[in-house]
Amino acid sequence: MIRINRETDYATAILGVMAAEPDERFSASGLAARRGLPGPVVSKILKQLVRGGLLRSHRGAKGGYSLARDAGAISIAEVIMAMEGPIALTDCIEGGGEACQFHAHCVLSTNWSRINDAIYRALQDVSIKDMIEPLTDDHPGLRNLGRHVRDSLGGSAGQAKAFRFDHG
Repeated sequence: MIRINRETDYATAILGVMAAEPDERFSASGLAARRGLPGPVVSKILKQLVRGGLLRSHRGAKGGYSLARDAGAISIAEVIMAMEGPIALTDCIEGGGEACQFHAHCVLSTNWSRINDAIYRALQDVSIKDMIEPLTDDHPGLRNLGRHVRDSLGGSAGQAKAFRFDHG
């Protein structure tokens, strides 16, 4: 299963709150209360997002956290990388040929790289601003995933249910 970790999911939710009020400064405790998350977890996430260049930290009486740039310019790929490191589906993507003992005889790594690049581009194409906007009815989205998978595989509805995306 390909899955982002819980803290990355929370980071996206926190950034969504901030994107809805881009000119505000937010405290860790205020964000924790708004999202119903533990304060220490939110503090840790905010620090990682600052280190990743997605947030600014402000000190003083009017301190807190703010977006480092417009929410439309912060991609989901950047959030994942700030929270989890490089987006790499296999060890050979992240570590190169030396990460795998079979690299010299492997024809799969270039195709894994192609798949990894496609996923990265898809994540790069969705911004935090996009995430806070509701999907339009004409957008395929995940709500119609079963139908799209079934149609592309030529299978039945029962087969499409085998493809599941977990959240959080």
